Amino acid sequence: MKRWMKAVLLVAAGVILGVPLMSMGYYTMVRTSTPQFCALCHEIQPAYRDWKTSSHGFNKQGVVADCMDCHLPAPHDTFDFFYAKAYHGLKDVMAHIFLEDYDRAKNREHAYADIKNKQCMKCHRNLLYLPDKRGAMLAHRTVIYARENYEKKCTDCHRNLVHKPKPSFHYSPKL
Repeated sequence: MKRWMKAVLLVAAGVILGVPLMSMGYYTMVRTSTPQFCALCHEIQPAYRDWKTSSHGFNKQGVVADCMDCHLPAPHDTFDFFYAKAYHGLKDVMAHIFLEDYDRAKNREHAYADIKNKQCMKCHRNLLYLPDKRGAMLAHRTVIYARENYEKKCTDCHRNLVHKPKPSFHYSPKL
């Protein structure tokens, strides 16, 4: 067989195998990146209900920040994003299968420790222009322009913003 023909066959085989594999990979990533998918595990359902009625899941502007926006690095950091997604997914599946007692309070603390300021800053970029809230503007400045060896996290002040357990859920009909 001629050399060029062998090369053409290898390229064709690569395309025939590669396109469906990449399509399935993309489809799987999209399907497993929704809050509804996260809520399939009964351990996550309380967090899902809290998120769904929070300002990050339901607000006047219609802007939604889902699980991945806060709990995973930005998708443009491709390697870090896929590593974190796979790690957290496998960890959660293993906990679902093998742990008898899911300690929600302990896992919340781990989640708060894992959330980096830059994950919040993906959406909240204009924190230094709050004309009606000078105190908040100054507080955000200490986080954004932190001194050396001083780290303050967004979750230090905004800890119960999203996953705050509520005795009942109220939807505003005025939205």
